[in-house]
Amino acid sequence: MKSTLPGFVTLSRLFDMFEGAAMLVLSICITLVACLGLLHVVVAVAKLIIHAGLSPTEPAILQEVFGLFFTVLIALEFRHSILVLPGSESQGMIRMRSVLLIGMMAAVRKFIVLDLNGVNVRELLALSAAVLSLSTAYWLVRGKAMTRTDPTPQPPPSNQ
Repeated sequence: MKSTLPGFVTLSRLFDMFEGAAMLVLSICITLVACLGLLHVVVAVAKLIIHAGLSPTEPAILQEVFGLFFTVLIALEFRHSILVLPGSESQGMIRMRSVLLIGMMAAVRKFIVLDLNGVNVRELLALSAAVLSLSTAYWLVRGKAMTRTDPTPQPPPSNQ
């Protein structure tokens, strides 16, 4: 069908070029965001060490630091999901796993920075349901990929 439609191949190549250019621009932008986020994390941790002594027993400080860490990790994972090579055999599965992983990381980040003193029970249940759903979907997708790519090892033949 691709060869019967006039101009389909040319249009497809144009779209592939556009997709490559868009991925390059997005990759540059998310790299800048990740670099700035990392710089912010380093400065914040240095300030905490110098001024507050980075007391590991204060939950508010740990929540702030881990929230910053997860923000940078989410940006890096997002960049990784952009860099999936077009045309690879499992491009859709790789992107799907990346999106699910980013969603789980964002939900975990929300749990970490959540102030339990003013928590709404419905919000906590909804967040828990989201994490459970994302984790289940990731496990199902990862399970399918594992069964396709990991052949079971065969025992060596015995010489009798």
